[in-house]
Parts: sequence; structure tokens; C-alpha cells
Amino acid sequence: MLRNRLLDSMRAGFGSEPPRLRLVFPDHESYEFAPDPAVTITFHSAAPLKAMIKGDFARAADTYVAGDISVEGPIELVLTTGVALAEKLGRFPPLRGMARIATLLPAVNSKNRDAANISHHYDVGNEFYRLWLDELMVYSCAYFRAGDEDIHTAQRQKLDHICRKLLLQPGERLLDIGCGWGGLLRWAAERYGIKGIGVTLSERQYSSAREAVASSGLDDRLEIRRGHYLDLEDRDGFDKIVSVGMYEHVGLRNLPAYFQAVARLLRPGGAFLNHGIVSTDAAGRPRGPPGGRFIDRHVFPGGAVPHVSRVLIELSKAGLEFADAEDLRPHYALTLQHWSRRLEQCRDQAIEAAGPEALRIWRVFLAGMAYAFDHRWLSVAQVLSYKPLVSGEVRRPWTRDYQYRSDTDSSTTPISGKLEWT
Repeated sequence: MLRNRLLDSMRAGFGSEPPRLRLVFPDHESYEFAPDPAVTITFHSAAPLKAMIKGDFARAADTYVAGDISVEGPIELVLTTGVALAEKLGRFPPLRGMARIATLLPAVNSKNRDAANISHHYDVGNEFYRLWLDELMVYSCAYFRAGDEDIHTAQRQKLDHICRKLLLQPGERLLDIGCGWGGLLRWAAERYGIKGIGVTLSERQYSSAREAVASSGLDDRLEIRRGHYLDLEDRDGFDKIVSVGMYEHVGLRNLPAYFQAVARLLRPGGAFLNHGIVSTDAAGRPRGPPGGRFIDRHVFPGGAVPHVSRVLIELSKAGLEFADAEDLRPHYALTLQHWSRRLEQCRDQAIEAAGPEALRIWRVFLAGMAYAFDHRWLSVAQVLSYKPLVSGEVRRPWTRDYQYRSDTDSSTTPISGKLEWT
């Protein structure tokens, strides 16, 4: 059979270590690349095969989401097998459209499109996210001190790490752009005594965050708003601003407006921490095996990630002084592994909460993104900056020591902005 001869040729390209893969075709015939296969890919119709042969990997991804392709085996092994095929088989990889898990391409976003994109991603349902996120529903890179912490401990460590970096003080006003379910704001209010406002475009996050604030007895100090960051107006301004996992939704062309909005809302002398995914390619190009736009089409429509240098440039253009950057790539790889494994443990509940299509998408997305960060295709950076005082001075700590003290005393002697020359 021609199909088997072609597959024999493909298998030979792997030499003595072909993938432990079985392919099952719509006619119920199967082909094994190696004895004792650990991963089985079943094509339930001719549509995905036709799409792959034509090189239409976006369509192939659509057929997977629709259920025309199913996979069996540990999700980590499914991903590594797919990526191995994509890297080895050149122009004819059966899974190439699935393997491009790090394709976040530039998009021109508007306010209405931003709202639709956020709804697509975050309004899958709070119950779905609650299955695999931590107790505080923190949907961003955790912070590991030893690497063996559970996801709940690592996320609490991340929240405190951010609060320390911002040198939060009792009574200060904190703005959280893209506040999610409000975990960071509640942490900062309860442990650092701040007053704050959180903003999200997601209706379900907005409702859940407001309920959590009220049930925590913090509604006299915290306010949750549903709206766009460009529409934020506040006469008094904010002492500190934080944005965690939000600017990836902005779109590359809108980055100047995003950072300018932050600078407008930040009081002179205030600090801003931007935490988000960055490309490891200097030009911001996607890295990894070739393939389709799975993430852009099914997970993060309108998403885009620049190189960290672009973040520093836009901060400077907005009039903010860059002070500190920390790369958290290994932390996010481990965070995503935790999330992926937690989702795998509750697949039936996930289907009940969000449906089978959502489960198929998120299984590939979480495991695939863990693979992308582990292989240095993507990274995540916390970038700290300050807004100069009216005089032009910038008051900031001399060292990073304050970020790592064991107590919660965040007092420090700042740089005055001027040196006395003798």
C-alpha cells in the first residue's frame, strides 16, 4: 500500500529511535512506528489528513478541536512525539499543525476586539479554571524558591515577591491592570495594608473577583472594575501599578499606548511592575517547530509577545525609568507542568465544566506551553520601573536586598537622585 510505503520512509528518517507512536486511520487500519507504542493518534475522518497533506495546519488544528483527531497517552509524551515528528519530517509532519504551540503572532487590536479576545480566553468558566489553578486562582507564572513546592505555595510566594518588589506600604493606592480573579489585590490589602483598584475585561472574572473581595471583608479598601485599561481615569493617581500576564493581550502596535496609559495613571515617584511573557528571539519572531496558529486561533486570539528589549524601549518612551528585570522562564515551565498535571487528573470534571472541545484545547495548550518554556522558545520577565518626581529625581532602592528579607518590613533607604560631589 502506498500509504505504508510512505510511512516506512518516514520511520526510516528516525534511524534506530523512531517515536513510540501508532497511527489509526479512518478505515481502521493502523501503522506503528515502533513496537509497544505509548501514543496513539486516531484520525476519525479524512479531513485532518487532507489538511496536513495540503499544508493547511490551521485547518488541521480546527479538526483536532472538533474531535476529528483524538490522542491517547500521557499528554507530555503526546507533545514530545508531535514535536519530534515536526522537527524530523520537514515538509510532511503529521502533527506539524499541532506542534506549533508557541505561535503568538502580532495583531492589531481595538477595544472591542480586546474585549472579545479576553472573553474567548477567560470566560471559559470559573469552575473550569478552579479545577487546575491554585487556591487563590492566580493565573500567571508562580515563583519557586526550591522547585519542590506545590502550586499553592509557589503562587503565594509569587504574590509576596511582587509586593516586596513594589515596596508596598500601608495606605498606598495600588492599581492592578488585568486583575484576574483578584488574588494579588487581596493579598496586598491583607498583608501590606494597601487600598486598590483592579480592572478586568472578563465578565466572569469581574463577578468572581467582586464576590471574593466582599467575602474577605475588603470592600472598603478594594474596588473591582470591568473595563478597558485605556479608559481608566483617576484624578488622584496611583502610588504603585502592577500588571501580571496582561500586556500579552495588548498587541504589539498597541504597546506604546499601554505603557503611556500606565505612566499617565502613576503618581510621580511611583513604581510600576510589568510581569509578562517575552519572546527569546531578538526580533520577537515565533520559535519552535513549523506549523499552524493553534494558540492564536483557539486560545489567545490577538495575543503577541515582544522581546524584553521592546518592553524597555516602550517604558523609556513613556517617561518611566527602568530599574530591574528578572527572568522567570524556569518558573513558568514548572508552573505550566503543575497546571497540566492537575488538569489531567480531573478531565471528566473539566468536560462537565467547559465541554470536550475546551478540554482538547487546554490539554494541548498547557502541556505545549510547558514544553515551549522548557525549551527556551519563550520566557517571562518581571520588569520594574519608576516614574520620576516633578524635579526629575528618581527615588529607588540601592540594592535588591529588600526583595528577599524574611520579614514583611519593606522600609529601605532610597537613592536620593542626587550625589554630593567633593
